[in-house]
Amino acid sequence: MNSIEHRKKAISEIKMVVIKIGTRLLTDISKIDYLMAEINKLRLKGFKVILVSSGAVGIGMKTLNLAKRPPQLSKKQALAAIGQCRLITLYEQAAEKYGFHVAQLLLTMSGLRNRERHLNTLNCINTLLDMDILPIINENDSVSVEELTFGDNDTLATLVAMMTKSKITIILTTVDGLYDIEKGGFTNRLSIVEGITKTIKDLALGTDDSETSIGGMASKIKAAEIATKAGDYLWIANGTNPNILEKIFNAEDVGTLFTPKKDKQMPSKKRWLSFFTQSQGKIFIDQGAANAVINNGRSLLPSGITSVSGSFKRGNTVELLNSNNNVIAKGLSNYSVTDLSNIAGLKSKDINKKLGYYGDEEVIHRDNLVIVK
Repeated sequence: MNSIEHRKKAISEIKMVVIKIGTRLLTDISKIDYLMAEINKLRLKGFKVILVSSGAVGIGMKTLNLAKRPPQLSKKQALAAIGQCRLITLYEQAAEKYGFHVAQLLLTMSGLRNRERHLNTLNCINTLLDMDILPIINENDSVSVEELTFGDNDTLATLVAMMTKSKITIILTTVDGLYDIEKGGFTNRLSIVEGITKTIKDLALGTDDSETSIGGMASKIKAAEIATKAGDYLWIANGTNPNILEKIFNAEDVGTLFTPKKDKQMPSKKRWLSFFTQSQGKIFIDQGAANAVINNGRSLLPSGITSVSGSFKRGNTVELLNSNNNVIAKGLSNYSVTDLSNIAGLKSKDINKKLGYYGDEEVIHRDNLVIVK
């Protein structure tokens, strides 16, 4: 499949799209009007649009006439609080010109790790879309701490696409896409990337030392890796390019399109397990169990378990490790670490006698398990 066919195929599959706009584009707030105009065109064509917007800290800095992003967490949180209300007001004012409204959702990673809150957030987004409202999403920077953050809005945008099964994430930035590098200089823009290899990752040049923003190409490639693993597309394009969204939806050769390895999208629950949950422990399994899980689509039984570690309860997420101590899967455990330690290596028929109650035959049911590759 050539690059034109890849782009046409990607666009033909889209019904809903997540668009992320970066901080650098929002240094000129007039860009918001242009963005709303383009989003309005997509909405009129029947596409459902979700916007992930950076810029709250940047607008907070502009409000206080600060030239550099402060290193202190509390100051960044304060700037986010100052800038967020101004940012959403600008979006609402721009959207009203085209006859629609916006709604703000501030998310935290901890909220999306919890299955119930994850589904509540998804239901809210879908309800807003059904009401013909444009959801505008950002990380809740005013309360987030380092260990509970998404890391950057490129990742956040991709995770929102994961959650909503939007099929494509479009990241608008200030560069034309991912470029090949020869002898230390940029050469050809890569129109299509069909796999995230070490070579592709080495092309990334981050901007973590920027005075106004975080992220850079490294974070975009990380986001693309997440998207393509789930069977989705990610498209990086230059948001300063006039009518860029129209060009993308016309399948024109702009930016860089990252394509999934498989046409089939990962199911919703397995997306949550793969990209949102945090492991609370480890289960070490023998080669037979590893083969059954990976190649035969089987549930994990206690007979294949060699040892367990961590501090987990029934229903917590755990990692499965093979005999080489490589993580091969994640899943929801039907047992606590204490009970699982007692039945490790036993046949399923011996569980009840060992534990003194009727336990599940499977330690992790296949429906609650996802392969990690």
